[in-house]
Amino acid sequence: MDDSAGTGGTGVLNANLRWQSTGDLQLDKAAQQWLDWDRNPWTRAQVDSLVAAGHLDDLRSRLCSRMSFGTAGLRAPMGAGFNRINDLTIIQSTQGLYAYLCRCFADFSRRGVVVGFDTRGQEESGCSSQRLAKLTAAVMLSRGVSVHLFSTFVPTPYVPYAVKKLGAASGVMITASHNPKEDNGYKVYWCNGTQITPPHDKEVLRSIEEHLEPWNASCWDDELVDHSSLRTDPLTHINSCYMDDLSFLCFHRDLNSNCTLKFIHSSFHGVGHDFVQQAFQVFGFDPPIPVPEQKDPDPNFSSVCCPNPEEGESVLELSLLLAEKENARIVLATDPDADRLAVAERSNGGGWKVFSGNELAALLGWWMFFNWKENHPDPADTKNIYMLATTVSSKILQTFARIEGFHFEETLPGFKWIGNRIHELSKTGNRVIFAFEESIGFLCGSMVPEKDGVSAAVVVAEMTAYLQTRKLSLNQQLHNIYRMYGYHVSKTSYVTCNDPPTIQRIFSRIRNFDGDGSYPKACGGVRIVHIRDVTTGYDSSQPDLRSVLPVSRSSQMITFTLQNGIVATLRTSGTEPKIKYYTEFCAAPGESKVSQLEEELRRAIDTLLDEFLELDKNHLIRRFV
Repeated sequence: MDDSAGTGGTGVLNANLRWQSTGDLQLDKAAQQWLDWDRNPWTRAQVDSLVAAGHLDDLRSRLCSRMSFGTAGLRAPMGAGFNRINDLTIIQSTQGLYAYLCRCFADFSRRGVVVGFDTRGQEESGCSSQRLAKLTAAVMLSRGVSVHLFSTFVPTPYVPYAVKKLGAASGVMITASHNPKEDNGYKVYWCNGTQITPPHDKEVLRSIEEHLEPWNASCWDDELVDHSSLRTDPLTHINSCYMDDLSFLCFHRDLNSNCTLKFIHSSFHGVGHDFVQQAFQVFGFDPPIPVPEQKDPDPNFSSVCCPNPEEGESVLELSLLLAEKENARIVLATDPDADRLAVAERSNGGGWKVFSGNELAALLGWWMFFNWKENHPDPADTKNIYMLATTVSSKILQTFARIEGFHFEETLPGFKWIGNRIHELSKTGNRVIFAFEESIGFLCGSMVPEKDGVSAAVVVAEMTAYLQTRKLSLNQQLHNIYRMYGYHVSKTSYVTCNDPPTIQRIFSRIRNFDGDGSYPKACGGVRIVHIRDVTTGYDSSQPDLRSVLPVSRSSQMITFTLQNGIVATLRTSGTEPKIKYYTEFCAAPGESKVSQLEEELRRAIDTLLDEFLELDKNHLIRRFV
């Protein structure tokens, strides 16, 4: 690609392309900048089309605001605009990241960055994850920075794993995980392998704002990776190291080798197939049977209405049908970037149980501690053992810890907080043996400070094989756990709201529910005894009324603790236009009236939706699956 644009990026190339004024000065300025800088013909054509159609509101939405870091980095629809994922915004983001990393690491150029990508793509905007990863690499290479760019798609956890293994300064993963097909994202990892958290995320955004104009034509050269001596491909080395480390999570290889169970695996048109197949081999299993329609990458996710296995039976239909045909009892589904895992089990009656994230965490938490105890019979060894969960997840690990004598901690929602806490604990000689978030994100052990669907899938397979030798199903063992530690009945779902001002209005009303500055006093006829508002930093359960969890003003999250023991949280999603609700009733060991617990939980949920969120009045769309 020729450098005729000079150091001013594409300004000279596009100087003759002028924007016709709309009378909106902010829009006119943003649109002219876009025309000056963008070199992608597809996204330029999108802007031209919107102009020709007179869609000024859409243009304002695309051009007059920028993306910000949510719970999973930058994430937005692909297409033209400064608040979309496209060639230009990826180049801008990488220029800002480069400048910030230069300030933080004296040896940045030598240590370099790791870059990975998933299988997403969008023809109409000329965007694919692979192309965006190559542009990310090109920006770094043009500044003399070493780049470890994977030569093919990889699971998201491979990027933070490689950052740690290679001693890189940072990592970037181009992915939108389980989001709709229209979306893509830019996930940034720090040198410790964890996703960036404050203050790094805010500083990177500030640095991006200071480096918006593409530096030169090399930044647009997606072929630079093919002939730069500073680019390496870490795939073979990292995959080998990952599989070697994965073997330390295998506790019963001989049993696995003799396992007669069949497992079905869906990779949801994403990256997971080859890696899950290899993981099963490491553990001594026969390979799982792949769902043929979903085995290979497909950016359109053609066989599912939604590429998120968390949605349950409605998106697992092909997997369940194949399982019945093959007489397989267990279905494992990794999401498109293979960092999450859904599990379904066929009962003796022929029906299917799709486990929630909280239920799977109860099983995996039990399994990891069970095997840890087998290898560490001295009770004193538990003093340095931890399990972690996000605060909106089930309290089941907290119950385990209280009864078994190990440590448990909560973090803010988002696995980046868990990853950073794992790093901090490791520096003081402590070890995290399991961590999770309720949205089917699990980490068995701590080989990578990120949720990992590949390792979780094969660990679930081994747990299932072990339980079979005890004539137990996963669901039977789950109820054994609840009988021993107390039933933890939970319900998590969401409503969709595509209007940010409505969301602000809803949460403002909750904070002034019974008058100025007065939160609700009851929920479903039960008194609210504690309220924690992480957005404002308020916590009524603390002597100083200040939240122990860090304040997070960029998102909404309020937690209500009821007198009967129900804990309910309302929270905005960091990646999608949703208000999520999380509810749980934690019963004492021995309490077996599950239907009564479920009824009390339902009443609390009805109040959250009808009285707190005002579902109908605010035109919120309830999830039905």
